[in-house]
Amino acid sequence: MSVILQASKRNIGSRGKLSNLRKQGKLPAVVYGYNTESMPIVLDYTETAKAVQKYGRTSVFQIDVEGKRVNAVLNEVQRCALKGHVKHVDFLSINMSQELEVDVPVVAVGEAIGVNEGGILTQPVRLLKIRVKPAEIPDHIEVDVSGLAIGDSFNVRDLNIQYEVLSADEDTLFTVTPPGVASDDTAGQGDDENQDIKATEAPESEN
Repeated sequence: MSVILQASKRNIGSRGKLSNLRKQGKLPAVVYGYNTESMPIVLDYTETAKAVQKYGRTSVFQIDVEGKRVNAVLNEVQRCALKGHVKHVDFLSINMSQELEVDVPVVAVGEAIGVNEGGILTQPVRLLKIRVKPAEIPDHIEVDVSGLAIGDSFNVRDLNIQYEVLSADEDTLFTVTPPGVASDDTAGQGDDENQDIKATEAPESEN
């Protein structure tokens, strides 16, 4: 299902003009790609954030630019380096009949045996690259980790899914480390923050 986002064309302006747009609750963006010349646009920040949160960042969005609709996927989110607020987003226009490469979140389901034994489930790789038609892009890929004991790992090669996987076979998706082994990749800490747009974040002006 395509999600409609209302947008307006914008002129490429100064840094101050972009700041003013953000202060007004707007989100500067650009759409480019299939049958589309690079087009600077502006969207409502809150509406865009809610749509991404509700339908997922892998959804196909219909960008309605003053009555003309373009099928597109969220390609890049640019943030303020200091405060982390979203400043700008890129949408990639796509051909709905052609496959494309996308990064899809991987999530664990079940409770690993090793966790019950005191181990820690970690997730070194959080995104899986697949090739798929736009209408078939999944919100996420589930991995049953219930059979993992301490020291066990689940790699890309262990997946049994219907999609063409482009990530390297040896990439480790989940592993159970022994108690006391520190890791910054604890499963469930959240997916790639660079792609999240939170409706609770106030649009930030540039200083």
